[in-house]
Amino acid sequence: MSLHLELRHDAPVLDIRVEIPQGVITALVGPSGSGKTSILRAIAGLLRPCSERISFAGTVWADSGRPFHLPTHRRPIGHTTQQYALFPHQTVLGNVETALTHLPRPERTAQALHFLRLTHIDGLEGRYPHQLSGGQKQRVALARALARRPQVLLLDEPFSAVDRSTRKRLYVELRRIHAQLNMTVLLVTHDLDEAAQLAAHLILLHHGRCVQDGSMDKVLTRPANEEAARLLDIDNIFEARIESAPSGERSCLRWGSHLLQVHAPPTVAAGGKVKFAVLPHNVLLLRPDKEMDGESANRIPATVEELIGLGSEAIALLRPHADPASRLRMRLSDHAVRGYAIAPGQEVTTCLRAEDIIVFRPENTIRHDRSACH
Repeated sequence: MSLHLELRHDAPVLDIRVEIPQGVITALVGPSGSGKTSILRAIAGLLRPCSERISFAGTVWADSGRPFHLPTHRRPIGHTTQQYALFPHQTVLGNVETALTHLPRPERTAQALHFLRLTHIDGLEGRYPHQLSGGQKQRVALARALARRPQVLLLDEPFSAVDRSTRKRLYVELRRIHAQLNMTVLLVTHDLDEAAQLAAHLILLHHGRCVQDGSMDKVLTRPANEEAARLLDIDNIFEARIESAPSGERSCLRWGSHLLQVHAPPTVAAGGKVKFAVLPHNVLLLRPDKEMDGESANRIPATVEELIGLGSEAIALLRPHADPASRLRMRLSDHAVRGYAIAPGQEVTTCLRAEDIIVFRPENTIRHDRSACH
């Protein structure tokens, strides 16, 4: 059971085919103009793409081939926008009651108060929007969306207009409400950290296409292609050449003057060029007096060029001897920085384990909507 989307449109550009798991929070992440808000609008019935098929839990909401388009008010959704869209002339209670006009007045008020309590905004029901903080406005907008008792909740950049401390409190609220109501949630955000804290499923978007989707952990740790890696802010992306054809589970890459043992990349012959990536926390620092056992231990001597402090952690920017024109980012704990006395100009030896090296297929073999997305 899932939310099934097939969307094709010219302006804004959309070319999407994905299955969104039911009952979890799914984050839609991508740069401005990647189609995030347009997807929510299509699900809500506010945008009618040139070609569409939308179904949820086996019920069709839209199918341009029939044609069929379920009106917005008949779709079991709740929808919040970046601007909250509260009615300025109505109180907090009145704003939530607008989602309950199908109920008699006494029941309408009782239900509105229930959802104000659920979102921890009770006690302010007599105030007007201009009397509320950004976090309070967001809670009212969420209460109104939840008052419809939706099966699918659409959140468009819900925390972008609040300060960091308020944002963290709202994260806790959203996780609590989701656990309590167990609904399908689609969260639009630019912030990968926000997505990782809230969502179990991630869809990466660019230019209206799905670049990759899957479980949060899988997408963050194993990007499917170079485009996905760059959307994940992974800077350790390098070019190499296949030195030997795949043999079993291993093959060999030539990266500058070094040979790297890697897991066999698919569909690439010996001599072919590939791109590979390694996450900064998977660049391991070796002690000078300690060897790393096994064939998978790719030792990479390097020079520390810069050390960037990040509180309890640091990023070391390294110039690898294998490819002096490149820069290799290594994430270290503050304890490791002090223990190894890491400083600019220092010579170090790092290790890239074969299982941590992500080899991408050449771009001309990638079909984003089939290989990286459902």
